[in-house]
Amino acid sequence: MNSKIDFAHLGQNMVYVKPVDVADLPEDVQEEAGDLEQLFAVHNSDGEQLALVADRNLAFSLARQHDMSPVTLH
Repeated sequence: MNSKIDFAHLGQNMVYVKPVDVADLPEDVQEEAGDLEQLFAVHNSDGEQLALVADRNLAFSLARQHDMSPVTLH
C-alpha cells in the first residue's frame, strides 16, 4: 500500500460546534433568540465564529452543506 496523507490540509475543512448560553450573548442577540435558552455556534479552526443557529442538528447540517466536517466542542 502506497497511500500518503497530506497532513498540511488535514482539518482544514473542520468546524467546531459548541453550545452557547443565550444569557452570555449581547443583548441584541438575546432579543433575536426569543425564548431559546441555548444556541449553537459554528467556529472554524482559527476560532472565528461562522454561524450562530437555533439547534445542534441545524449547525451540523449547515456545516455539511458547505462541505465542512463538523465536530462537537465541549
